[in-house]
Amino acid sequence: MRHAYFLIAWLFFALGAIGMVVPGLPTVPFMLLALWAFSKSSKRFHDWLYAHRIFGPPLQQWHMHRVIPLKAKIVSLLSMALSLTYLILRGNTPGWLLGITAVLMAYGAWFILSHPSRPRA
Repeated sequence: MRHAYFLIAWLFFALGAIGMVVPGLPTVPFMLLALWAFSKSSKRFHDWLYAHRIFGPPLQQWHMHRVIPLKAKIVSLLSMALSLTYLILRGNTPGWLLGITAVLMAYGAWFILSHPSRPRA
């Protein structure tokens, strides 16, 4: 199973890295999943990701305080809104797909907004 978790971790890591440049695709949730899968497969890579210069700080903030930084919230919500607007204005996206996308994005927005932006004092 360790090999499977290791492969899953790299898949989630790749999706998270792609999410840094593709609007609408989240980064931190995939990195959290990668961190979890690395914890099941490789302490070395778990520690590497947790201490990573770019990905580490949001993972550490989430782990210690269940915090989603304000900048991450703004980028996430804006990219979801722009992506959904693009799908709607493009005009040839099936209604059922628009509905599913809107519901998933609404859940994502609720999740993001329901967590604090800073650690509690």
